[in-house]
Amino acid sequence: MNRKLYRSSTNRMICGVCGGIGEYLGVDATLVRLIWAIVACSGTGLLAYILAAVIIPENPGVGY
Repeated sequence: MNRKLYRSSTNRMICGVCGGIGEYLGVDATLVRLIWAIVACSGTGLLAYILAAVIIPENPGVGY
């Protein structure tokens, strides 16, 4: 099983980070967004989201 973490190009709200993490883990992206929102309230979540959006590559398999 060879899985890679990509930003989602279909399940996205802003940059597709939470959608990609949800697809990678096999969970609903809404749950990942909810957890990320709770972490963002602690102050480090927004910076972590921006870093993830820059570091995690876009999914090359799906195009528009």
